[in-house]
Amino acid sequence: MVVDLHTHSRYSDGSDTPAEIVTKAKALGLSAVALTDHDLLDGIGEAAEAAGSGIELIPGAELSVQWENKGMHLLTYWVEHDSPLADRLEEIQRGRIARNHEMVEALIDLGVDITMEELEVEAGIGVIGRPHFAAILVRKGASSSIKDAFDQYLAAGRPAYRPRVRVDAAEAMELARNSGAVPVVAHPHTLADGADEFGHLFPRFAELGAMGVECYYGEYPQDLRERMTAAVERLGLVATGGSDYHGTYKPDIALGSGKGDLAVPDSCLERLAERRPNP
Repeated sequence: MVVDLHTHSRYSDGSDTPAEIVTKAKALGLSAVALTDHDLLDGIGEAAEAAGSGIELIPGAELSVQWENKGMHLLTYWVEHDSPLADRLEEIQRGRIARNHEMVEALIDLGVDITMEELEVEAGIGVIGRPHFAAILVRKGASSSIKDAFDQYLAAGRPAYRPRVRVDAAEAMELARNSGAVPVVAHPHTLADGADEFGHLFPRFAELGAMGVECYYGEYPQDLRERMTAAVERLGLVATGGSDYHGTYKPDIALGSGKGDLAVPDSCLERLAERRPNP
């Protein structure tokens, strides 16, 4: 059986509702799906209701954390609403709101006509994120595509980008464990210049307190997935994976299969479940 342990709904920066993600996962025959919206848990209730007994739902969140002057993404699984980590996520959301206002002001200074009200409509039920900015820029003709909007304005280092408030990586992993959750480093290629650096990073992830690393990822060719998995397992960590599904905001990424060749075995989930700490 196949699982998908990395998805995003409209509550953060995806286009589907949590219920739609779960319904699609069922139709694809997935045995489990994790909802891992950015820095929040708001969609978990809706997803759980849609899941019922037809598929296993893993409640999670993808945290933006700080590690060695870099931004790291940390997937946390089995996160509970009433927990130290959930409390910290509320603080992070307040920082995200302030950042969005700063980005609106930056775009206006660059001559782009955009308002917070438009962003709120675009985000709907969710928290405003950069894909919502990008969609408006495309619709208004300021950018030719979502990718162009990021390349021109919104990516790190571009003129409208503003950094987010980030929790320290070690603190985030400790918070996760103290909340009964399992922390996993997401798409580690974003922390290295190339695949040759992965072997150097994995022991440091283990020292930080990570319990797994996302090795089954759509951006990676099969041979790299296999090499990463072997390196991670030698350290006693769990090799995990997921599509990083965002719906229409990343149209080349399909739920469950990524770019078409992704198949995350349910044994990954079984091994992660064995690492669940007692909160």
